[in-house]
Amino acid sequence: MHLTTLDWIIIALFFLGTLLIGIIASKKAGKSAKDFFLSGRDMPWWLLGVSMVATTFSADTPNLVTDIVRNNGVAGNWVWWAFLLTGMATVFIYAKLWRRSEITTDLEFYELRYSGREASFLRGFRAIYLGVFFNVMIMATVLLAGIKIGGIMLGLSPIQTVLIVSLVTVVYSSLGGLRGVVLTDFFQFILSMIGMVIAAAYIIRLPEIGGLQKLISHPNVADKIDLFPDFNDLNVAIPLFFVPIAVQWWSAWYPGAEPGGGGYIAQRMLSTKSEKDAVKATLFFNAAHYALRPWPWILIALASLVIFPELENIKQSFPNVSDSLLAHDLAFPAMLTLLPAGLVGLVIAALTAALMSTISTHLNWGSSYVVNDFYLRFRNKQASQSDQVRVGRISTFVLMLLSAVMALYLTNAMQAFNILLQIGAGTGLLFLLRWLWWRINAYSEIVAMIVSFVVAVYFEIFYGGNMEPYERMIVGVLITTVAWIVATLMTRPTATATLVDFYNKIQPHNLGWKRILNEKNIQARTTETRSLSTEILMMFLGCLMIYSALFATGYFLYEEWTKFIMTGVLCVVSLLALRRLWR
Repeated sequence: MHLTTLDWIIIALFFLGTLLIGIIASKKAGKSAKDFFLSGRDMPWWLLGVSMVATTFSADTPNLVTDIVRNNGVAGNWVWWAFLLTGMATVFIYAKLWRRSEITTDLEFYELRYSGREASFLRGFRAIYLGVFFNVMIMATVLLAGIKIGGIMLGLSPIQTVLIVSLVTVVYSSLGGLRGVVLTDFFQFILSMIGMVIAAAYIIRLPEIGGLQKLISHPNVADKIDLFPDFNDLNVAIPLFFVPIAVQWWSAWYPGAEPGGGGYIAQRMLSTKSEKDAVKATLFFNAAHYALRPWPWILIALASLVIFPELENIKQSFPNVSDSLLAHDLAFPAMLTLLPAGLVGLVIAALTAALMSTISTHLNWGSSYVVNDFYLRFRNKQASQSDQVRVGRISTFVLMLLSAVMALYLTNAMQAFNILLQIGAGTGLLFLLRWLWWRINAYSEIVAMIVSFVVAVYFEIFYGGNMEPYERMIVGVLITTVAWIVATLMTRPTATATLVDFYNKIQPHNLGWKRILNEKNIQARTTETRSLSTEILMMFLGCLMIYSALFATGYFLYEEWTKFIMTGVLCVVSLLALRRLWR
């Protein structure tokens, strides 16, 4: 497509603004490792919450949603909407526990919670496994979206797209540390949301679409708009709704939706000023992530079914796109080529912002693992603050390079989503219970990690059967869960002294710690003001509130006023009940 001078000016200003923020933040980020990786633990909760949202608003996310909607309708989004239950559990049960730990990375948790050489091994191994290999896979999926957007909208080759994005992102990420990442996240998220809302509004007013009501009544779209699948057809309802809502949310580890919190979500919680701020930041994140952002993407995805009903239509319009990249997620950037001058530049800047905000967070998060949990812990315990920052910047560059290479081998967003989901299948319950049950030990996690990975590799490379992705995930959950529970009961427990220290510092709920309390005659916790059952009720109310807001927005757009009023009232009632319990 042809970009005007105005488009290029908007894009150039975006890149300059991003680099400027990184340079400004670099003055404080280089003082110490805590400043580089935790921004000195003095960032406001709302800014950290926005940073979480910006990170999950990646350039590959609208591509993934488009892929889902074109194949399974709006109801297909339950494969990720179900993760709200995980998010609310993190908000009301685990956020304060993470902040109470006062650690630098979530991997440091292993030597706080477990004992022996197995705990040290687990921390060091996962620093490389998650911080490098798994992290590179995640960033590669994000870059894949950038490759598709660059190819469709700018005519760039995959290598050209990767080089441009990588260069700018690695510069400001390595200079500004987490402070630079969080500040640019705020700028980039605002730009991303403005760009997506304006783009959706323009697209549904195209003559070929004819407005919102004509869009949702179009023959290609009418059977795709339901928010729930057809429960009379179990072949559809089981994979799209029942498996995600009954199994997936608690059993699978997925970046940004880790059961009990983890990864960059934990990094943001650990960066807050207090436990209360950690709860506020994660609540804001979940509300914005599930209720605020999805509808512009969904509307554009539905409109693509009118303009490009089949993959062949996309191929005809963009003959230069490689057949290896031709998939339904390509429909999203294809729709954006219909935008006018000026708006094109804004949307390209918005998508670039979404892409870079995610990559920059993963670069900082991954390098924090490499520095704090591998280099400082096992290679150079006496490393100075400047040495730690230097290694962090070097590892940032290396991670970016590896991700760029990996991105050239992936083909579509849904493929990557299923791979990541399968690798984490069966580990989620362990991550939820390790705070609440004293018997879980380092061997539990080692076995869960190995078994889930082996099962994922088997299904991805060696399995030649016809099982659907959700069936593979269920099998993976069963095998991995049984394996780590057996390992837990068959291996020696964590040293009592370590458990006592952990309990005294974290003050978890007593239910799963009674044996330790009784053996050592430890005084029961006094810091908690709510029971676990109350926190679970708050989790339920939080889910009800956010789902109601999400559905109310949809029914408003569909002009189904009765359902809009009902879900709107339910949202307000849930909010009031939650507020009362919180107080």
